[in-house]
Amino acid sequence: MKLLAITSCPNGIAHTYMAAENLQKTAEKLGVSIKVETQGSIGVENEFTADEIEAADGIIIAADKTVDKSRFVGKRLFETGVQDGIHKAEDLIKRFETGNVPVYKGDHQSTINKLKEERKSKQNPVYRHLMNGVSYMIPFVVVGGLLIALALALGGEPTDTGLAIPEGSMWNKVLSVGAAGFTFMVPILAGFIAMSIADRPGLAPGMIGGYIAANGSFYDSEAGAGFLGGILAGFVAGYVAKWIKTWPIPKMLQPIMPILVIPLLASLAVASLFIFIVGAPIASLMDGLTAFLNGMQGASSIVLALLLGAMISFDMGGPVNKVAFLFGASMIGAGNTEVMGAIAAAICVPPLAMGVATLLNKKKYEEAEQEAGKAALAMGLVGITEGAIPFAAKDPLRVIPSIMVGSMLASVIAMLGNVGNNVPHGGPVVAVLGAITNPVMYFIGILAGVFVAAFMVNVLKKNV
Repeated sequence: MKLLAITSCPNGIAHTYMAAENLQKTAEKLGVSIKVETQGSIGVENEFTADEIEAADGIIIAADKTVDKSRFVGKRLFETGVQDGIHKAEDLIKRFETGNVPVYKGDHQSTINKLKEERKSKQNPVYRHLMNGVSYMIPFVVVGGLLIALALALGGEPTDTGLAIPEGSMWNKVLSVGAAGFTFMVPILAGFIAMSIADRPGLAPGMIGGYIAANGSFYDSEAGAGFLGGILAGFVAGYVAKWIKTWPIPKMLQPIMPILVIPLLASLAVASLFIFIVGAPIASLMDGLTAFLNGMQGASSIVLALLLGAMISFDMGGPVNKVAFLFGASMIGAGNTEVMGAIAAAICVPPLAMGVATLLNKKKYEEAEQEAGKAALAMGLVGITEGAIPFAAKDPLRVIPSIMVGSMLASVIAMLGNVGNNVPHGGPVVAVLGAITNPVMYFIGILAGVFVAAFMVNVLKKNV
């Protein structure tokens, strides 16, 4: 007789492995073949293959946590607590010898889960890990972005340093809450990419790495590495944690591996990468781009507009975006408002374009993306470029070139139309508040950029 068993306890440390060991010893004593899959804090170990499930005469689930049973539809299955796996292993195995075990017929949710698992198995693993991070990141982008958009739209006032909300006002508190949501965005993305790769031991190093990637102060940069740096941090943390899990270690150290050793070593690895290796080039890139833009002030205004539009939309709040934005802000102080006018038009194109794209062709986007598209529209109206990040993170090779083309077009039209912007901010909201000169050309540039980017991305993307 061939049996399969799953053991899992709430903490995923001691009882999970005690039950697995006892089931294996008891099965050996009874002359029964058994393979035990553990779902502990270190993740799934000794996972069953499809062939093993097909050949099994029965499944034992000794767990105090919910275990997905969709793999076992049509197999004899008995489910109990992890304590029975420790103390009643012989009774559990003998149930299958007497035939006192029902066949698991599944339910509607089991069918859905099975289809999801089959689809996952056919996906590129790198893409699957990336999508896991993006799916958890989307609510933070949406909630944070909408709160910031609401605060700026209803409580913002144009000043020399940008849209400002009076200190002590209700809208200032709303802005702070929205900013907190945005603060979590990149760490959540990185953390859940790492967790998809290495299970729970990857979560902490992924989130820590994501925070370091997003916070340039760790490596003397005015801007962090943005969401692209967060993706890198997530994959590094995940694969380092997964590699450490393969180390042969004494049994007495197994309980502390997932909660101490793996998170600690993986966190040190990803932090070292960004602080000592990746950080310095990012800081140097920012300085070089700033010097390059300063040297272009006397060059063709169209070439400058193209470059600024591309930089603004390339990483949406990352270091390249920040260089272009700070350059435009410095030009306001020098009396040249047209540079900021071109940037202001480009800033809002990525989120508005992705929002419009989801409305124009829903077949190209999953339900969660369609909801994120509505939020992106609201963010775009107040110049929050980050509203397009969920789409760019999920499909960078199609989304980023499309929004770059749209932003470049908007920037050029604004520059040719002599659009000026007296505050360092972007989006339609600055025109509504009276900070834009020649608002007609400003809106023409935005509309042209949005629809070109939306059309381009929908042509490039495949149906869901």
